[in-house]
Amino acid sequence: MVLWPAAASAKAIPVELRQTQQGWQLLRGGEPYFIRGAGGDASLAQLAAAGANSVRTWGADNASEVLDTAHALGLSVTVGIWLGHERHGFDYSDERQVREQLERARQTVLRYRDHPALLLWGIGNEMEGFKAGDNPAIWTAVNDIAAMVKQLDPHHPTMAVTADIGGGRMDGVHKRCPAIDIHGINSYGGAISLPGRYRDAGAKKPYVLTEFGPPGNWEVPKTEWNAPIEPTSTEKAEFYRRSYEQGVLAAPGLALGSYVFNWGFKMEATATWFGMFLDDGARLGAVDTMTELWSGSIPKDLAPTVEPLVIENKSRLDPGAPVRVRAVIADPEGEAIRVRWVLRRESGDYATGGDFRPMPLEIEGAVLEGRTDGARIRMPVDPGPYRLYVYAYDMAGNAATANVPLLVKGEARTPMPFYVYADGFEGMPWVPSGWMGAFDSLTLDGAHAENPHEGTACIKLRFTGEFGSWVGVAWQHPANNWGEMEGGYDLTGATQLELWARGEYGGERINIGVGLLEADKAHPDSGKTSIEGLVLKSAWQRFRIPLGKLGLSSIKTGFVVTLSGQRTPVNVYLDSIRFVR
Repeated sequence: MVLWPAAASAKAIPVELRQTQQGWQLLRGGEPYFIRGAGGDASLAQLAAAGANSVRTWGADNASEVLDTAHALGLSVTVGIWLGHERHGFDYSDERQVREQLERARQTVLRYRDHPALLLWGIGNEMEGFKAGDNPAIWTAVNDIAAMVKQLDPHHPTMAVTADIGGGRMDGVHKRCPAIDIHGINSYGGAISLPGRYRDAGAKKPYVLTEFGPPGNWEVPKTEWNAPIEPTSTEKAEFYRRSYEQGVLAAPGLALGSYVFNWGFKMEATATWFGMFLDDGARLGAVDTMTELWSGSIPKDLAPTVEPLVIENKSRLDPGAPVRVRAVIADPEGEAIRVRWVLRRESGDYATGGDFRPMPLEIEGAVLEGRTDGARIRMPVDPGPYRLYVYAYDMAGNAATANVPLLVKGEARTPMPFYVYADGFEGMPWVPSGWMGAFDSLTLDGAHAENPHEGTACIKLRFTGEFGSWVGVAWQHPANNWGEMEGGYDLTGATQLELWARGEYGGERINIGVGLLEADKAHPDSGKTSIEGLVLKSAWQRFRIPLGKLGLSSIKTGFVVTLSGQRTPVNVYLDSIRFVR
């Protein structure tokens, strides 16, 4: 039995979903419970102090810590049971993968079902994908897990979380998943209209708005070079208010509450799009808004406000051109404000899904002068898209942000470094889906946290194949592309692929390469090269593959590693795999 330090003798608090004449209602410990929650990794103490009563996780990796901390603060927790995504290589037609996923879910429920902070089970998050969302195999797997959960834990309702409600999502949750009690819905620009759309779609179950925030980067106007125009933090704060009032409070008896996104910092699309905090912990205006809505009280010291930035000349610029930008920044209490201006390369990755993205590089020396009323910068000589950010801070730890896209004219090249792997597989351009050789004897951990070269994680390959056997893994785009699909990335201009590697003891040998698909395939790699027989040490070493005049216009296989079996298991670690120029 698990013992929770905050209340070792505490018992599970039963949660009930009840339908009355007034509609659906959630009861916790027999008392009505309306969810005022958030998802993210910022301070739970701050969340409780802001008037929230619940927190959501997407998976159960750190559920023990979240549950214990939440319980001590009087918060409940929707514990996420992460389900595989097809875009990450999960195959719902593979009985083994589906069976193992069900067993992982079972173990999660058995471990946490008696925790007093547990509120709901969040089964999956956008596991249906971002197209039609109507794969029946996915919904069968979701319902099987939900049925298992209800059998093991009848005291906490089940919820499946989808990317809004379009396509086959309503049919999947409401018809194909009878064991799902609640429809969790992630909706951004559509949150305001959600109650009406949900009813019109034939809703049969209550919902929780499981993610909401500013309009997504896929929902806003774009520049002529397709860069999304991001609202300021002040504009976002107002959109949080409208989403909560119209998407949640306006649907009594149907909406059971919500989880705001993101109670923390997150790099997605841009460096500032979805976080309610900056990476240094400063609170943005959305925190003030949600504090008022949750607690009924306006914070005493509010975040600064900022208006959209105004470019005095054109946003399409010659290499090295000077630019002046005007800003209007104010503090509600009249406090002094300090500003920081930063020019970054544009990420160019606007895909939905929330996968990890590395922070775009800051262009050193680009800001010539930065003040509260504007900035003077000089654009780089390298053609391509950029984004200018302003960060405005007051003395109380609050902040405001705004940014504007800029373009240096000329033929753009893929920004370097271009990562194959950095701190996990999510958000990376290629997927390690091409397993070869004696792969039944291989395990691959892409989030190995012990002694990474940089960041928080590295790759651990463990091969237990017999002496003389071999195994390989190819990083492919799209997943499982053996030359039958289009895809790949244009890496023209890259001169090397570099990576860091080490062995468990030293003496381990690996072969590495770029490209794999030959010209006999319908969609080959534009180039192919490799280095064999690299001998590893127990300490991290940097290795480089010279790319020379290799064709790089369409690299579908971004990286390949192979190793051979020995008389004892072989453990190899890889990190920071990237193309450089």
